[in-house]
Amino acid sequence: MSGKVILHYFNGRGKMESIRWLLTVAEVEFDEYFLTNREQYLKLLNEGSLMFQQVPLVEIDGLKLVQTKAILHYLAEKYNLYGKDLKERAMINMYAEGLIDHMEMIMVLPFVTDTEPKLDNIQSKAKERYLPVFEKALTGPVYLVGGKLSLADVLLVECTLMLEEKFPGILKEFPNVKSFQGRMIKIPAISRFLQPGSKRKPQPDEDYVKTVKEVFNITGPFP
Repeated sequence: MSGKVILHYFNGRGKMESIRWLLTVAEVEFDEYFLTNREQYLKLLNEGSLMFQQVPLVEIDGLKLVQTKAILHYLAEKYNLYGKDLKERAMINMYAEGLIDHMEMIMVLPFVTDTEPKLDNIQSKAKERYLPVFEKALTGPVYLVGGKLSLADVLLVECTLMLEEKFPGILKEFPNVKSFQGRMIKIPAISRFLQPGSKRKPQPDEDYVKTVKEVFNITGPFP
């Protein structure tokens, strides 16, 4: 059996992008199989590969992992990005789940028709709820938990870059977060990931939205 990790998802960011980020930071090579039509999705269903009929799906260590948080936790534990003890893992999980909540607000934007209210809400939540937490946590420490790189740090740099795509200059009010981002993007694996031609996916476009709707047979407004 090949030792390489295999990802099954669309050729776009979505919920798989954080998994790509984590594998990149861990310097783990992976192959990707992109869903482009409904038949591929149905094949995975019929094989019993999708426990809850959803992707992302990650094949690793003889397992077929689904559910984004479960996948991230497995990878973080496997590649030593999950703290040294239960208390540190609890902190990492709290930070990570907050970041995932916020990034999911951005993920749905391509599927809604009236984006302006959504953007306003994302920006206000970033400034009032999420970024202040990390600005305080990074007053002094280089990393968020235990003085060591973790899943939480990886998700934070991903989230800050997503926010800046939508709201350039949003980090001006959060200098500790901006400094953190600057340190993180100098990590060689991340620096390479941010270069053209890497496995990092661009912001979703109309083709991505069309493919997702076709694969999941969504004809009306996105739920």
